Amino acid sequence: MAETAATLRSVAHNVKAARTRAGLSLDELSRRAQVSKGALVALEKAQGNPNLATLVRLADTLGISVSALMQGPPQGRVRVVAADAVAPLWTGERGGEARLMLTTSGPAPVEVWRWRLEPGEEYPSHPHQAGVVETVSVTSGRMTLVVDGTEHTVDAGQTATFDGDSPHTYRGAGTEACHLIMTVHLPSGPRESGS
Repeated sequence: MAETAATLRSVAHNVKAARTRAGLSLDELSRRAQVSKGALVALEKAQGNPNLATLVRLADTLGISVSALMQGPPQGRVRVVAADAVAPLWTGERGGEARLMLTTSGPAPVEVWRWRLEPGEEYPSHPHQAGVVETVSVTSGRMTLVVDGTEHTVDAGQTATFDGDSPHTYRGAGTEACHLIMTVHLPSGPRESGS
């Protein structure tokens, strides 16, 4: 629980700092990100429990990565992260989950995610900002990747990539859980990590 509270405090600080840097009022960020003003106020006070879709909409609107919203102070030149030390940002109704493991630094950051999708379980994603590229590498099991309404089967040992600025869905397929590593390549530009 202490880790969750610390993460929520980091999110609160980073959202407010990014909103201030962007020169956005709570009302304007609410309108652009399609997140209620009440939820934003609570979030900036480190209250509530924002879901993954809300964090993605805020990050896209603010022009930063999801992990930039969540990260605390820098931890040195090498960062090793254990999957069980990171709380899931999404939990499916059948037990699947998504964990944002880390984000690289630099002008074009990359988010690294670990996903588990149970058979038939799915996560529909809103389109991201232009220039975002996603890559999924299935390490075991099988998934169905739906991009712009077209289904693509991705089996263990296969990798798929696509532009993330269109609607897309991840769905577990087959008879066993699908494990995958997803990377989100963010466009280069004047991005700042939350500090």
